[in-house]
Amino acid sequence: MGLTNATVGIKSVDSGLKIKKRAADDRVIALAGNPNVGKSTVFNGLTGMNQHTGNWPGKTVTNAQGYCVGKKYSYVMVDIPGTYSLMAHSVEEEVARNFICFGDADAVVAVCDATCLERNLNLVLQILEVATKVVVCVNLVDEAKRKKIKIDLNSLSDKLGVPVVATVARKKRSLSRLMDTLDTVMEEKERKTPLKIDYPQEIETAIDIIEPLVREKSENRINSRWLSLQLLDPDPSLMSEIDSYLGESFLKDTALNEKVQQAIEMLRHKGITTNKIKDMVVSSLVLRAEKISQETVTYAKETYSGTDRKIDRILTSKWAGYPIMLLLLALIFWLTITGANYPSQMLSTALFWFQDRLTDFFHFIHSPNWLYGILVLGVYRVLAWVVSVMLPPMAIFFPLFTLLEDAGYLPRVAYNLDKPFKRCSACGKQALTMCMGFGCNAAGIIGCRIIDSPRERLLAILTNNFVPCNGRFPTLISIIMMFFIFTAGGLSSSLLSALLLTAVILLGIMITFAVTKLLSKTILKGIPSSFTLELPPYRKPQIGHVIIRSIFDRTLFVLSRAVIVAAPAGLVIWLMANIMIGDTSLLSLCAAFLDPFAKLLGLDGVILLAFILGLPANEIVVPIIIMAYMAKESILELDSLTEIKQLFVANGWTWVTAISTMLFSLIHWPCSTTLLTIKKETGSWKWTGLAFLIPTVIGLTTCFLFASAARLFI
Repeated sequence: MGLTNATVGIKSVDSGLKIKKRAADDRVIALAGNPNVGKSTVFNGLTGMNQHTGNWPGKTVTNAQGYCVGKKYSYVMVDIPGTYSLMAHSVEEEVARNFICFGDADAVVAVCDATCLERNLNLVLQILEVATKVVVCVNLVDEAKRKKIKIDLNSLSDKLGVPVVATVARKKRSLSRLMDTLDTVMEEKERKTPLKIDYPQEIETAIDIIEPLVREKSENRINSRWLSLQLLDPDPSLMSEIDSYLGESFLKDTALNEKVQQAIEMLRHKGITTNKIKDMVVSSLVLRAEKISQETVTYAKETYSGTDRKIDRILTSKWAGYPIMLLLLALIFWLTITGANYPSQMLSTALFWFQDRLTDFFHFIHSPNWLYGILVLGVYRVLAWVVSVMLPPMAIFFPLFTLLEDAGYLPRVAYNLDKPFKRCSACGKQALTMCMGFGCNAAGIIGCRIIDSPRERLLAILTNNFVPCNGRFPTLISIIMMFFIFTAGGLSSSLLSALLLTAVILLGIMITFAVTKLLSKTILKGIPSSFTLELPPYRKPQIGHVIIRSIFDRTLFVLSRAVIVAAPAGLVIWLMANIMIGDTSLLSLCAAFLDPFAKLLGLDGVILLAFILGLPANEIVVPIIIMAYMAKESILELDSLTEIKQLFVANGWTWVTAISTMLFSLIHWPCSTTLLTIKKETGSWKWTGLAFLIPTVIGLTTCFLFASAARLFI
């Protein structure tokens, strides 16, 4: 076998762009490709558990590096972000371009999807222009075979001038062939001549003017033809990278600038502007990719993607697309609500059993009551509630969400919602980030990186909080069950609660559209950008991989952030409940102070204070309300919804209070985890403050208007 996973070597890479080789013989390989071509599956299959993740220096873009060995060489694999082009339009695409062009990788493996090779070849052709050694990995050949697509790999290799390997990333044997090919490429002393893209004569003449001097000045550190082409239509971010790679003296060279100006003037004289240069370059790439595909790929047109097209006619149709989305959303909520009950109860039992052991320990060491109260009844108890309430629904919701993503349905959601977001002068990709917000708003904020336009990315970030995360689900579900569902439980009860929860979430989505439209017409004015929306073929999800990825990449990541901010919240809550002023706790005094204002909103002081203290984690809102009503010294929760409802009604709750609380839970400030994520993603306290202020003002206004209208009918 040509592929084995090394048991050592994880430290051979670091978290940045610079690769630390483990040994002199290690080869650095960049894994490049369009999104959704199975690139990460190839990476995982090659490197196994010998992986390391981090962020590119100065970028909030995740990289993955791993170690594997072939028969002759050992390799450091770098899974760079998926990109459609080296003409970067987003941070992720810049990272991909920069590593391919300036990362000094020993070779680039360009991963393609065998079911849509023509589209993938656009990136391959660009990589061929700049990379020293390239191997084309045609992945998903099993799906291509199922769709009756045939690819002449030998002809494709001849036309591209580089090795081409067919793979099924889930099968190790095909990956062994890839490793054998890499070994062969590494042994080549001289670079083979890859395919040369023929551009229109005017562009070729301009390149000929610049290239001789570029070759001399760059000292062959980078492909001179490609670099000459970039100088004709300079991209600021690319020029900055060239400065760093070749030195500022390269671009400031007087003779070089004269040649560039001479070439540009020649093009202008022929009526070719800088914008037209880019169009001509792109057209040349597209036409060549189309020609190669026509000559190397054959398929039965009557059966190709026939099933996919039939499914798409339903899932993306005007009459069925939206109802199916809503039904799937309700189904996911029902599965989350139903499935989370038992593990949540089991986890709560285990964590509070451990609390009893901590209590025994503190009593054994005769610790002072205040220390026991702060650490156990305060910090630990809040942490226990957050973990027991957050972890089960996230562990269910995120895998379900990822399964839809892996199966190819989420791009259809973006397609369906593209037009409504366009009417709001936003980007259709915001639909995907909004969906991620259902699991956790912090995860939704991170997901906004997929939006290229900074303006549209900010729109998505500022409005993501209007869809409730799983931290708000317990509050919404509890109130729905107590005040609006009059059954004893069971299947019908959980189904009805899921439908009512879906209705509440629809309100949040409508508010998202409205606020996005308002922001795009005021402080974030602009024209919606266009983007290439890929509808990948439907695939059988890799359930095991999906579960592992969703748990480690999303669930535990979000949970860890929540735990970090929940610990100090437990301390504050315990202190407020136990610091007495006269015969009244500080918690009760604060609730009484807020009560007159809260009444205007249809709430009371205790509810409003619970939301304020619940800033670190929305899961603790209801336990704080119960604690304050019962005048207890620590956070708690009653055993049944019936007991909670009796307690709430005894403290003045009506249907108006219930709806007002649900509205405020839906529309109020983001939790501290989300706010910290917004600060990290935007790098600005101004936008973070605005993300806090917008939903707060809208929530207060909505509750006031509803409560005022409701009083007219009471």
